[in-house]
Amino acid sequence: MTDTPITPDVTALPRLPKRADGKVNLVGLTRPRLREALIAAGTPEKQAKMRADQLWQWIYQRGEADFAAMTNLAKAYRATLAEHFVIERPEVVSKQVSADGTRKYLVRISGGHEVEVVYIPEEDRGTLCISSQVGCTLTCSFCHTGTQKLVRNLTAGEIVGQIMVARDDLDEWPNPGEGSDLRPRLLSNIVLMGMGEPLYNFENVRDAMKIAMDPEGISLSRRRITLSTSGVVPEIARTAQEIGCQLAVSFHATTDEVRDKLVPINRKWPIAALLDALRAYPKASNSERITFEYVMLKGVNDSDADARRLVQLIRGIPAKINLIPFNEWPGAPHERSDWERIESFADIIYKAGYASPIRTPRGEDIMAACGQLKSATERARKSRAQVEADAGL
Repeated sequence: MTDTPITPDVTALPRLPKRADGKVNLVGLTRPRLREALIAAGTPEKQAKMRADQLWQWIYQRGEADFAAMTNLAKAYRATLAEHFVIERPEVVSKQVSADGTRKYLVRISGGHEVEVVYIPEEDRGTLCISSQVGCTLTCSFCHTGTQKLVRNLTAGEIVGQIMVARDDLDEWPNPGEGSDLRPRLLSNIVLMGMGEPLYNFENVRDAMKIAMDPEGISLSRRRITLSTSGVVPEIARTAQEIGCQLAVSFHATTDEVRDKLVPINRKWPIAALLDALRAYPKASNSERITFEYVMLKGVNDSDADARRLVQLIRGIPAKINLIPFNEWPGAPHERSDWERIESFADIIYKAGYASPIRTPRGEDIMAACGQLKSATERARKSRAQVEADAGL
């Protein structure tokens, strides 16, 4: 296998991507860029900040997509906005609902590409798993998404648009006349754990998350947003400084020899370098602790010796360890660890003083579980031998 690139070769979209009709989508523009776009369309500079604030609340607090409905703006100005701009989410191609209530959306973005988005309802929260790239460049051997070639990064609008699509489906936006806090908050948490490596698309992910955290819009606390990385070490400190959300790391192995095979990015930034970056993160971002994600693979990384090694590696890092029973998919080169083995592994970690919850698989019947996401049009099945060869096993 070729080395995992430090900077993947992906198509970059223009700063203000325009549609075929020349209009600019306002979804995904940061506040300064929104103000700039309004001035470029003829809004007087002295009014631009106020107009941007008004639009921000309509788009992200009320979910409005029709300029004509924005009644605190003059009719002539609404017509000007409609002439130059749109408020556009990704297109929902299909929605599947699992027996456990998990919802999986296949959404289409610019260029006809598709990504998957998953909403997971629980008693005390509703978590949305969103994607940051079309496909993925990392080829982690246990991950179905990694068998789909990387096509391009998502724009900030396409990332935050996934949140808006889910809120549309959950009927979470306030109706006219309702306060923004009247309806129950069904979507309370975001995890960047869908398709792609978020830190290979840093600027767009950062801008989208700043929109999600803005108190005058979607208004999610940074503590309710978790970014999961496979270990792009140079961007971890930047994430602490510029986003400040919770951090999860796809760890999955306790030796470089095994992690090189499971998570190929480890060949560029091995375990020691990754742990050095992680030790600094909680203090730099004011986060409570780092989540170590550890998928349980039968006979690969699930021994008692692995558990004891993991405890030694993370010593000194405020952490919890999420143990993830492997979610199988057609052609997968691994098997799920036996339940007794997972429990034994968890017990060693728990006795060492770390939380070690075993993640309950969700949405397996609709291929919505962790590591199973792959857009339907790209879901050409590979044989086990092909997957192993691609992963360098």
